[in-house]
Amino acid sequence: MAEPRSPVSAAVSHIPISMPTPEGSTLEMDPMEYTLRKRLPRKLPKRRNDVYVNMKTDFKAQLARCQKLLDAHREICIHGLGLAINRAINIALQLQTSSQGALELSANTSTVELIDDLDPEDPDEAGEPLTRTRNNSAIHIKVFYPSS
Repeated sequence: MAEPRSPVSAAVSHIPISMPTPEGSTLEMDPMEYTLRKRLPRKLPKRRNDVYVNMKTDFKAQLARCQKLLDAHREICIHGLGLAINRAINIALQLQTSSQGALELSANTSTVELIDDLDPEDPDEAGEPLTRTRNNSAIHIKVFYPSS
């Protein structure tokens, strides 16, 4: 049995998507004819003390990993993108609380450009694949023990 669609998703799925073309005109397309495939974001340089937070991994596991890295390096950088911003902030605050205030936090925000691929459901009718760029918020939190 098919799951019922929420009223919001049912209403949104029939709204045509407008995309600018390189020539400056606008392309209207039906979202039912294309499959949205989100590319992974460009990663910052991966250092041993960098932690990229996501919403799929268990919170306690991410917190334990951050604590282990912090014990080994005395400074870590927690990165969160989009929905994971809240989780990155919570992890940093949990680390600070568990250290009885011995840790300091330094947060920076940024905007990350993401690329989505729109693949046609039926290549014969819909046309060729399209790409779309969009912006998403990001946070970078430095968690460290201050030098004494």
